[in-house]
Amino acid sequence: MRILLTADAELPVPPRLYGGIERIIASLVQEFRRRGHQVALVAHRESTVPNDAFFPWPTLSSTRVMDHWKNGLALRKAVGRFRPDVVHSFSRLLWLLPLLPSSVPRIMSYQRAPTGRTVAWSHRLHGHRLKFTGCSEHIAAAGRGSRGEWNAIPNFIDPDRFSFVPKVPEDAPLVFLSRIERIKGTHTAIAIAMASKRRLIIAGNRVDSLEGKRYWQQEIGPLLEPGKIDYIGPVDDAQKNALLGGAAAMVVPIEWDEPFGIVFAEALACGTPIISSPRGSALEIVRPGTNGFLVGSVDEGAKAVDRISALNRAQCRADVEARFSVSVVAQQYLNLYSRVIENSAS
Repeated sequence: MRILLTADAELPVPPRLYGGIERIIASLVQEFRRRGHQVALVAHRESTVPNDAFFPWPTLSSTRVMDHWKNGLALRKAVGRFRPDVVHSFSRLLWLLPLLPSSVPRIMSYQRAPTGRTVAWSHRLHGHRLKFTGCSEHIAAAGRGSRGEWNAIPNFIDPDRFSFVPKVPEDAPLVFLSRIERIKGTHTAIAIAMASKRRLIIAGNRVDSLEGKRYWQQEIGPLLEPGKIDYIGPVDDAQKNALLGGAAAMVVPIEWDEPFGIVFAEALACGTPIISSPRGSALEIVRPGTNGFLVGSVDEGAKAVDRISALNRAQCRADVEARFSVSVVAQQYLNLYSRVIENSAS
């Protein structure tokens, strides 16, 4: 199979620092090639993942009107040169417009809730040649209301990059790992830790907006206390691995509909259960009583903390390997590719 993948223009594949979807695309390129497929990549000019054909975007932005024009034409040229069996876009829906005359099947993947009007118009223009995926059933369900065929295919991790820790001390800390903002529930994680009399380690980027600074100054900073509620700042991959592996649970009680929390899968790969809220993709990732708990209040969160020792950390690891590993999700994409290629030929 000849597969052409696209990424947004801002970050290389893989990213040098943070860049969740760019890491996912890099892993897909490697996994598809490992299975014998030929893979082309259209991405930032400094992308380094090995591939069979590389086409850099002419711009380094995905937002300006001229970017859409230039990058759409660049994609059409790449398709003409590589002759793929399928085009899979993780970039911009608008950049597929120059492919309208082409018969090649195309897939558009969403990492957040889609814009209904844009999806509806694209479905009318591309017809059966365009299919959609969402990184969770939550996102796919939102897209189905706007027309088109939608498939829920989750994001994933490489479990081998995370060290499984089968047992932690009874006084192991709780961990909050995410951006420090209200929708991620940092304040609630602190309240749960205080109510359960457990140490909490907070890691992640602070938000520099006026709202983000106010949130920190009023609701987070005043509650920090060395040895009880600690903030350690952003962490790299090695630090993340150690932090999650040493935690009794990862507590991220979200206050929004999370499209897909990759850090949830990362925690599970370390054997660390999750305590979150029953919203968005958390409803799909967390299996209450098996790999964590979903809570609706601080009191429920504290009770969940009391129950985490009853969870099997090996089961947490097995769960992520079965549902959110690169090999499992890559096969889901390959199955979709085969189906859309077969349908396009009939």
